Amino acid sequence: MSHQVRASVDLICPCCGARLTVDAELRRVLAHQPPPSRHQRSRDLARANQLLRREAEQRETHFRQSAEEEKIKSQLLERKFEEALRKTKDRPVTRPTREIDLD
Repeated sequence: MSHQVRASVDLICPCCGARLTVDAELRRVLAHQPPPSRHQRSRDLARANQLLRREAEQRETHFRQSAEEEKIKSQLLERKFEEALRKTKDRPVTRPTREIDLD
Protein backbone atom coordinates (compact mmCIF):
# COMPACT_ATOMS: atom_id res chain seq x y z
CA MET A 1 0.00 0.00 0.00
CA SER A 2 1.17 3.40 -0.74
CA HIS A 3 1.18 5.84 2.10
CA GLN A 4 -0.74 8.87 0.89
CA VAL A 5 -0.39 12.09 2.91
CA ARG A 6 -3.27 14.46 2.78
CA ALA A 7 -2.21 17.81 1.35
CA SER A 8 -4.30 19.95 3.75
CA VAL A 9 -6.24 19.50 6.96
CA ASP A 10 -9.33 21.44 8.01
CA LEU A 11 -9.48 22.27 11.71
CA ILE A 12 -11.82 24.15 14.02
CA CYS A 13 -10.20 26.12 16.83
CA PRO A 14 -11.58 24.96 20.20
CA CYS A 15 -11.15 28.42 21.74
CA CYS A 16 -12.77 30.75 19.24
CA GLY A 17 -14.43 28.44 16.69
CA ALA A 18 -12.43 29.73 13.70
CA ARG A 19 -11.90 27.38 10.73
CA LEU A 20 -8.29 26.80 9.76
CA THR A 21 -6.91 25.03 6.69
CA VAL A 22 -3.41 23.73 7.48
CA ASP A 23 -0.89 22.28 5.00
CA ALA A 24 0.14 18.89 6.37
CA GLU A 25 3.63 18.86 4.89
CA LEU A 26 4.59 22.47 5.62
CA ARG A 27 2.59 22.64 8.85
CA ARG A 28 1.45 26.15 8.07
CA VAL A 29 -1.99 27.76 7.93
CA LEU A 30 -3.22 28.10 4.35
CA ALA A 31 -6.60 29.69 5.00
CA HIS A 32 -8.47 31.19 7.92
CA GLN A 33 -12.21 31.78 8.33
CA PRO A 34 -13.17 33.95 11.28
CA PRO A 35 -15.47 32.50 13.92
CA PRO A 36 -19.18 33.27 14.03
CA SER A 37 -19.72 36.89 15.03
CA ARG A 38 -19.70 36.71 18.79
CA HIS A 39 -17.66 39.90 18.99
CA GLN A 40 -20.26 41.81 17.05
CA ARG A 41 -22.76 40.97 19.72
CA SER A 42 -20.49 42.47 22.34
CA ARG A 43 -20.15 45.54 20.14
CA ASP A 44 -23.91 45.63 19.79
CA LEU A 45 -24.26 45.35 23.56
CA ALA A 46 -21.73 48.10 24.07
CA ARG A 47 -23.57 50.29 21.57
CA ALA A 48 -26.91 49.45 23.18
CA ASN A 49 -25.48 50.32 26.58
CA GLN A 50 -24.21 53.62 25.18
CA LEU A 51 -27.62 54.38 23.69
CA LEU A 52 -29.34 53.58 26.98
CA ARG A 53 -27.00 55.93 28.83
CA ARG A 54 -27.61 58.68 26.27
CA GLU A 55 -31.38 58.22 26.57
CA ALA A 56 -31.14 58.34 30.36
CA GLU A 57 -29.20 61.60 30.14
CA GLN A 58 -31.82 63.01 27.76
CA ARG A 59 -34.64 61.99 30.12
CA GLU A 60 -32.83 63.60 33.04
CA THR A 61 -32.27 66.80 31.05
CA HIS A 62 -35.89 66.89 29.93
CA PHE A 63 -37.08 66.31 33.50
CA ARG A 64 -34.94 69.15 34.82
CA GLN A 65 -36.17 71.49 32.10
CA SER A 66 -39.80 70.63 32.81
CA ALA A 67 -39.24 71.16 36.55
CA GLU A 68 -37.73 74.59 35.84
CA GLU A 69 -40.65 75.43 33.55
CA GLU A 70 -43.10 74.47 36.30
CA LYS A 71 -41.35 76.81 38.72
CA ILE A 72 -41.43 79.61 36.18
CA LYS A 73 -45.02 78.75 35.26
CA SER A 74 -46.24 79.24 38.82
CA GLN A 75 -44.44 82.60 39.01
CA LEU A 76 -45.90 83.63 35.65
CA LEU A 77 -49.44 82.71 36.70
CA GLU A 78 -48.99 84.60 39.95
CA ARG A 79 -47.85 87.74 38.09
CA LYS A 80 -50.73 87.46 35.63
CA PHE A 81 -53.18 87.17 38.51
CA GLU A 82 -51.70 90.22 40.24
CA GLU A 83 -51.91 92.22 36.99
CA ALA A 84 -55.53 91.19 36.40
CA LEU A 85 -56.38 92.02 40.02
CA ARG A 86 -54.75 95.44 39.70
CA LYS A 87 -56.75 96.16 36.50
CA THR A 88 -60.08 95.16 38.02
CA LYS A 89 -59.62 96.93 41.36
CA ASP A 90 -60.82 100.25 39.98
CA ARG A 91 -63.80 98.85 38.08
CA PRO A 92 -67.11 98.50 39.87
CA VAL A 93 -68.55 95.05 40.23
CA THR A 94 -71.51 94.62 37.88
CA ARG A 95 -73.74 91.72 37.29
CA PRO A 96 -73.27 90.14 33.85
CA THR A 97 -76.19 90.37 31.48
CA ARG A 98 -77.99 87.21 30.56
CA GLU A 99 -80.08 86.50 27.49
CA ILE A 100 -83.16 86.01 29.63
CA ASP A 101 -82.80 89.50 31.09
CA LEU A 102 -82.92 91.07 27.60
CA ASP A 103 -86.55 89.99 26.95
